[in-house]
Amino acid sequence: MLVELFGWLAEHHFRGFSVFEYITLRAVLACATALLIGLVAGPFVIRRLAELKIGQAVRQYGPQTHLAKTGTPTMGGALILISIGISTLLWADWTNRFVWVVLIVTLGFGWIGWLDDYRKVVYRDPEGMSARKKFFWQALIGLLASVYLAFAISAPANAELWPLFRDWIASGMTMPLPNRADLIVPFFKSVSYPLGVFGFVALSWFVIVGTSNAVNLTDGLDGLAIMPTVMVGAALGIFAYVVGRVDYSKYLLFPYIPGASELMVLCAALAGAGLAFLWFNAYPAQVFMGDVGALALGGMLGTIAIIVRQEIVLFIMGGVFVAETLSVMIQVTYFKYTKKRYGEGRRILRMAPLHHHFEVGGWKETQVVVRFWIISMMLVLVGLSSLKIR
Repeated sequence: MLVELFGWLAEHHFRGFSVFEYITLRAVLACATALLIGLVAGPFVIRRLAELKIGQAVRQYGPQTHLAKTGTPTMGGALILISIGISTLLWADWTNRFVWVVLIVTLGFGWIGWLDDYRKVVYRDPEGMSARKKFFWQALIGLLASVYLAFAISAPANAELWPLFRDWIASGMTMPLPNRADLIVPFFKSVSYPLGVFGFVALSWFVIVGTSNAVNLTDGLDGLAIMPTVMVGAALGIFAYVVGRVDYSKYLLFPYIPGASELMVLCAALAGAGLAFLWFNAYPAQVFMGDVGALALGGMLGTIAIIVRQEIVLFIMGGVFVAETLSVMIQVTYFKYTKKRYGEGRRILRMAPLHHHFEVGGWKETQVVVRFWIISMMLVLVGLSSLKIR
């Protein structure tokens, strides 16, 4: 919104306003705006959630120390989404198609999380929405976004998107996508794999839905999920800026994705909103993110990673999310296998997800959180190094 206003002022009245055309400046302002909104609105939101008795229902099979957290206001992720939304609408270019698809996916997954949290709060059901319903809506939103991105990334502008889709249909659905839609292997100069439309959609769907659930599984301790989300989101903003510029993308051997650089503003808003939320979510937490925040932020990270063609780098930088998810999958699979084979379920970890394993093993909650932050920071640096080490 402000981009158009300042552009008009620069053209008709004062050239100094043209400075707001720079994405880097708008990214800084978006981060500051989201941070300010979160810090100012946070106390009010927490009080309101407490008045409405929107408190966390703690699962009985979790660590016993977590029972003391019962009743802590939850659904605080709504504060993050509001901060991101307002900041993005103020400082991003409204004509950018990638900004809108990321916002729609983020709010769509946030809506799923809100329904899940609402069921937990109103019906006092710690399990929330059934896994089948939750997965159905996640899968649907992820599929629609994946199909759109397959052609949006391939077409330099929206005007060329529909003709590209028609050409693909006319070819019997066999026409390959341009090179910019290939799967990039980091740390190699010219190693990439053409996916085709179906391969692109399948991979993108897996990334969006998988990242959403991975962040949700990680959100189990005070401040654990939000800081890695901020770090990964900020790093993806750098990738967005690179692939969205002809000069930088050519120099660093990345595909040029017209319009992708505008996502840097959205990533900066995520960083600011996340840091503001951490102010209240740090141990001992005054508010929890809830599924409304975790599912939305995970979907947001996955969608941005697809647009900037860094799915594998997201896997690296989000290693904590990956480890948390794998720990649950391995634990459940092994438990079911041993129960079927031996008549008694056995466990590999003391408790899943992984952060509970260390917590039950004697680590304090703050130790688990800070150490996972350190690991995330190192993994993000490894991911960023792929910008030049190729």
